[in-house]
Amino acid sequence: MPPNAVIRRQELLNIIGVSRSTLYNWMADGHFPRPMILGKRAVGWSRSVVTEWLSSRPTSH
Repeated sequence: MPPNAVIRRQELLNIIGVSRSTLYNWMADGHFPRPMILGKRAVGWSRSVVTEWLSSRPTSH
């Protein structure tokens, strides 16, 4: 999939493994990037932004 592809919310939740409320709490606290507005009731995240965010997360051992 191209790096500039858009990831919709449900796919994003599956990728990062958290609940919707956790995702929105992270965004409110500045710990996760805000989505792009795709339409009146649609949001999405750039795959490259999500990949960068995942890469910046500390790994657990």
